Amino acid sequence: MSEDSVYQHFRKEEATVIDEIQDVLERVRNEYRPILTRFFNPRERLIASSLLRNDEIKMKSFGLAPNAERKRVLFYPSYYEPDQADFEIALMRINYPTKFAALQHRQVLGTLMNIGIKRDVIGDIMSDGEQWQIIVDAQMADYIRLQVDHVGRIKVSMTVVPDNQLVSSRDEWLSKQLSVSSLRIDVLIAGVYNLSRKQVKDLLQAQKVHLNWMLVEKPDAELGRKDIVSVRGHGRFRMDYVRGVSKKGRIRLDVSVLEN
Repeated sequence: MSEDSVYQHFRKEEATVIDEIQDVLERVRNEYRPILTRFFNPRERLIASSLLRNDEIKMKSFGLAPNAERKRVLFYPSYYEPDQADFEIALMRINYPTKFAALQHRQVLGTLMNIGIKRDVIGDIMSDGEQWQIIVDAQMADYIRLQVDHVGRIKVSMTVVPDNQLVSSRDEWLSKQLSVSSLRIDVLIAGVYNLSRKQVKDLLQAQKVHLNWMLVEKPDAELGRKDIVSVRGHGRFRMDYVRGVSKKGRIRLDVSVLEN
């Protein structure tokens, strides 16, 4: 696959991700050693797997949690045998007065973004309804521990805990089949949440829609496999597979939905 044809398979805004991955692959070839990435979302991991040309370089991803959404990716020469330690992931627990306060995902993520770190160093945020944990780049754990003492108005402390203390998240993705006229983001949001096109337009204009964690305002953005759409006030959904096209020209597809 030529370099030009690679970009044709993805969106223009994904060019920076393609360049990043290709640079890592080139380093693995030249240095003949494993190289670890930041946390990738599912769409970025799909792009990464698409860029592997042959068996010369292999790829493995790990996010600690079963079915983790965000994972670090290790690219490595075929001679290498990776293990869990190669992924440099730490598990942190948020200690807070559980009997008197409640945390929310957006509060936890907002707190982390406000201490000057990038989303790239944070994996999944886990909760069983009471306990809250964060999966992070191990090199950032001490900085996070020292910087975070409140989530909103709630006083907290951060502790690194063993991996075997990982909680089971209450989040449950539900499978759903849709029949839609196109793969435009506004069409899929309307289909997943049973909204009118006007309601979807209002959500987009109010900057309440994110595609793969990036703000999107254009209703005609076309979705691809493993894209994740977040709609504030409704939840998230992931486009999994296109099953085919009906005789009437409607697209049959599978999505996974995570409601608020």
